[in-house]
Amino acid sequence: MAVPKRKMSRSNTRARRSQWKATAVSLATCPQCKSPKQSHVACPTCGTYKGRQYTEALRSEHA
Repeated sequence: MAVPKRKMSRSNTRARRSQWKATAVSLATCPQCKSPKQSHVACPTCGTYKGRQYTEALRSEHA
């Protein structure tokens, strides 16, 4: 098993870890109500997914 011969400095460690970034969630528009929603997930506004009603709306338009 490979073992480092020398201690890695804080600046080198932090420079390497600076590339560990989370990607932002991509949003799509709901074909039913045209509000932004996460892809492959039921719409939180109207509760539809692929043209079917799955859940009651978690958020209402007027609240």
